[in-house]
Amino acid sequence: MKEQLQDPDREIKRLQRCINDLVSLLGLPAIWSGNEPSQIVEMLLDALLNMLDLEFVCARLNDPATAAPVEILRVSDSYKLRVSPQDIGVMVSNWLTPDGEMSLPTATGQFAENTSMFPVPLGVHGEMGMIVVGSQRADFPTQTESLLLSVAANQASIGLREAALLHEQKRIAHELDRRVVERTAELAATNEELRKEVAERKLAEASLSQAHAQAVRSEEKWRSVFENSAVGVALADLNGRFIATNPVFQTMVGYTDDELRQLTFLDITHEENIEQNRSLVRDLLDGKRQQFQIEKRYRRKNGQPVWARNNVSILPGTDRESRFLMALSEDITQRKLSEEALARARSELAKVTSITSLGVLTASIAHEVNQPLSGIITNAGTCLRMLSADPPNIDGARETVRRTIRDGNRASDVITRLRTLYSKKEPSPEAMDLNEATREVTALSLTEIQRSGAILRYELAEDLPPVIGDRIQLQQVILNLLRNAADAMSTIDNGPRELLIRTEREEPNRVRLSVKDSGVGLTPQAAERIFQAFYTTKTDGMGIGLSVSRSIVEAHQGHLWATPNDGPGSTFSFAIPCNPEGLAGGEPFVNRDPSTDAA
Repeated sequence: MKEQLQDPDREIKRLQRCINDLVSLLGLPAIWSGNEPSQIVEMLLDALLNMLDLEFVCARLNDPATAAPVEILRVSDSYKLRVSPQDIGVMVSNWLTPDGEMSLPTATGQFAENTSMFPVPLGVHGEMGMIVVGSQRADFPTQTESLLLSVAANQASIGLREAALLHEQKRIAHELDRRVVERTAELAATNEELRKEVAERKLAEASLSQAHAQAVRSEEKWRSVFENSAVGVALADLNGRFIATNPVFQTMVGYTDDELRQLTFLDITHEENIEQNRSLVRDLLDGKRQQFQIEKRYRRKNGQPVWARNNVSILPGTDRESRFLMALSEDITQRKLSEEALARARSELAKVTSITSLGVLTASIAHEVNQPLSGIITNAGTCLRMLSADPPNIDGARETVRRTIRDGNRASDVITRLRTLYSKKEPSPEAMDLNEATREVTALSLTEIQRSGAILRYELAEDLPPVIGDRIQLQQVILNLLRNAADAMSTIDNGPRELLIRTEREEPNRVRLSVKDSGVGLTPQAAERIFQAFYTTKTDGMGIGLSVSRSIVEAHQGHLWATPNDGPGSTFSFAIPCNPEGLAGGEPFVNRDPSTDAA
């Protein structure tokens, strides 16, 4: 504690980096969403290797799809010269029991040239796998590093569970589709046989006893398929009243065949699906459709809902019925439950991300409000001294009070801008003035830019048309570009620090925003990789900001790029259409939580 008090700047930087690392880890699910388990683990290992300055990081993943362990290894370039990746793989394999389960050490191990190893289980009891990290630092892992490893493992576990749910959902859907196709083909073949037999019966109606035998055989064939079908089959007349149902359909809805004959299919249809079902049947009877497929909920006899996929068509009838409806139903309740479980998992992840954003917001408020509050305190003390003088300096005290009021208004403006920028409303497109949005962001960052010694200039086009986009997300992109530019000029001592923000029109029907700095510029290697996730040119950066910024711009059907200046520094620009197709009607963007950690 004494050392921390003696070096507060170092402690503040350490805490800032810790917050940046936590925000970066919690932002990973937005990048790996929808990927396979091995891809999720690979992204996590790349992040941990750079974030914690590790010598190596290895993962053993229990893949539920293949029932075989998957090993993934990342080794730093410097460590490859001393220890081979094969040796590290053998070391991790020694931690496995003969039956393939994890045998997790309870403390840090040692391996090769005083390398400290630390295991991190995936899942509550390591049932999903294990991550092993290695470092040559004697104090590894610190309390902060242990926290980051725990958060990383939790995020990976959530992502892996979501991937498993997606895999199971796809498997169930594929199996249901296969079974429906098979049963539909079977019934179609049977119906074709029935049609041929009816035609033959009309040709041979002179011989009645022959006709009677064929009818018996046809009915027996059809009844065999009907009764033994693995999916639910129901026949109804043109008024929707059930004529016959097979045992699978009766079990699905919980009614007996006699009870169903007293009902129509709309009587047992869930209220929310009745109008859609009625409209499709109307189109079928009017000849607008030959058949239709619908996913609907039936209401079981006990009141519980059951999801089913129905294939409905009109078939030729008998002498008594000109035609009737056939409904083939597949129970998809399990698939729907899987979809709901996946939605709940995503909702919980969104809540965690929202909570972590509170730390970033608190730091921004403390940083931006501190300067005007300091001015208020200084002015108040000056005013007291002037009033205590003999005689009191009334004019000076009056001027000092004016400055106090000015600083109070500045503090109020900062809070208003912060509340606008960090509002928790859902992302939604709207018509917006890009120049006005730019002025709001630069006003919020002006104190930080001036403190870095940079001179900010504007070249905002007066005839700039409005754009359709999410205001908060685009402002976060602009804020990230401004902070990157200020950081790029922080080490310049022998030249001016000039920061230019420009807006202009592009043809056809596009607008461009550019941020130009006079900083250190970009190397050819950095220019190729600057927008990749986790690539950074800063010692305390995580390389997330520009990667997510490009994702936001591309979600607006635009493009973000970087170019070197003729002189010192570089220029980052993005261009978006004024009215992108598909956004003008209010279609929501992808819900992201962009980090302002500069690349």
